Amino acid sequence: MQRRSFLNLVAATSFAATTRSKELSAEIAILGGGTGGCAAALGALREGRRVLMTEECRWVGGQLTSQLVPPDEHPWIEMFGGTRSYRSYRDHVRAYYRANFPLTEEARHRVPFNPGGGSVSGITHEPKVSLAVLEGFLAPYVASGQLVLLTEFKPVAASVAGDRVRAVTVEHTTEKHRITISAPYFIDATEQGDLLPLTKCEFVTGFESRAVTGEPSAPDQAQPDNIQSFTVCFAMDYRDGENHVIEKPQEYAFWRDYVPAMKPAWPGKLLSLRMSNPQTLQLRNVSFDPTQDAGQAGGPLNLWLYRRIRRRRNYVDWQQDADISLVNWPQNDYWLGNLHNVSQETAAKHLHRGKQLSLSLLYWLQTEAPRPDGKAGWPGLRLRHDQAGTEDGLAMYPYIRESRRIAAEFTVLEQHVASKIRGEKGTAERFADSVGVGSYRIDLHPSSGGDNYVDVGSLPFQIPMGALIPKRMENLLAGAKNLGVTHITNGCYRLHPVEWNIGESAGALAAEALRTGEPPRQIRNDMKLRDAFQTRLRLRGVQTEWPALSAR
Repeated sequence: MQRRSFLNLVAATSFAATTRSKELSAEIAILGGGTGGCAAALGALREGRRVLMTEECRWVGGQLTSQLVPPDEHPWIEMFGGTRSYRSYRDHVRAYYRANFPLTEEARHRVPFNPGGGSVSGITHEPKVSLAVLEGFLAPYVASGQLVLLTEFKPVAASVAGDRVRAVTVEHTTEKHRITISAPYFIDATEQGDLLPLTKCEFVTGFESRAVTGEPSAPDQAQPDNIQSFTVCFAMDYRDGENHVIEKPQEYAFWRDYVPAMKPAWPGKLLSLRMSNPQTLQLRNVSFDPTQDAGQAGGPLNLWLYRRIRRRRNYVDWQQDADISLVNWPQNDYWLGNLHNVSQETAAKHLHRGKQLSLSLLYWLQTEAPRPDGKAGWPGLRLRHDQAGTEDGLAMYPYIRESRRIAAEFTVLEQHVASKIRGEKGTAERFADSVGVGSYRIDLHPSSGGDNYVDVGSLPFQIPMGALIPKRMENLLAGAKNLGVTHITNGCYRLHPVEWNIGESAGALAAEALRTGEPPRQIRNDMKLRDAFQTRLRLRGVQTEWPALSAR
């Protein structure tokens, strides 16, 4: 039986209480309690506002928890390039390990400390640690009643009057109990922009055309159904000499022999240690060896180490422990269909197939994957259900790279951030209405239209306030990956610290609208109001500009 956390108990109590009432209200309603949603709640709560937040899963945190995706970050994140609260989150993750785990003295005093020692980030760690930290951030507000948190609730309907959202109806995912939420301001922080079609807010999906955006990497014609792959992640450890081979997945024969039909071509079968190099699209050989503690200099990437979230050598009794690695690899990216812009039945079919792909990858690793010693398969690989918090051992929610995106007051284009286009300017476009910063390559994974990677260099960028504000709706804000970016620029605005910053600034913007009595659009367009809001953001620790290039 799953042990309930404090917030789980509060949410369960809230659910029991709300079965007697079908209506709730708050000053700010946040739909979606993922990475952006939690940050949005904190941004509004710290301004003294009453907040109601819903989350479809049992866990809050999104990418960081229920999707099993450890942070992807830029190389300066330890010093700058993120909000103060995001850096506090990272500090609390490390502090949680030092306070609660039997670390060796060397690991305890290592600076910076990377709990999992994964190569993708300087702070790869177990999702339940992120959950504990985020719940700790929210707990005082839940206890005081300033925050009402409803987990396992999904938006299903909305009431709209003209250009304003009046109310949103949410439904419990298992009990099917419905609650109608009213608020002066709503923030859509769902993983797939679920509020946008419900509120009839104009939005975009997939590839925009080059004729519309002028982006060099865009196609001639719009492709609204060409959406980045999603991934059903899972965690595993390795027990040498033991047999933990799962039952053969139903679709294993299909996935074992599947060769992606892609432009440019994928180099052979998906279930292999051969893949496309994201930047060159040429063959890239990778390796897999769960017995290794570190990669070989100049050697191929060892996928076992890539997203490792527990490094047993960090622990006092490490011989009795095991490394744990998260699997979010090209080999289990699913691109044969989408989860939005399709019927519920079609989405459910693709989610099922995405799960079958991930289980097939695990089975292939256990039974057929080539080993350095010439043998085949690693039967000691064990699916870690406890890390996922699910019966099937797979993530509670798929990792969503690309959401529906608002038709925004301002849309960030490839021309604003791409290194080659910016040329001698050496910096990304500067936005006078900046409400944050981020940095990441434009990293687009293979998509449902049959496109291989699109990987374009980008410069450290800003987050314009106009990208959070829809063109028409007056009291709805984007709080996650559904902001005003294109299919192309989504590739650099979708990572953890950026999504956190988007959410935090959206929550603060809704609070500022309540404080001033002016709508977000007016705050952006009135220089005096905008400057005052940006000053308040900076005082709260939101970085709105990058340091000079020489400082980096």
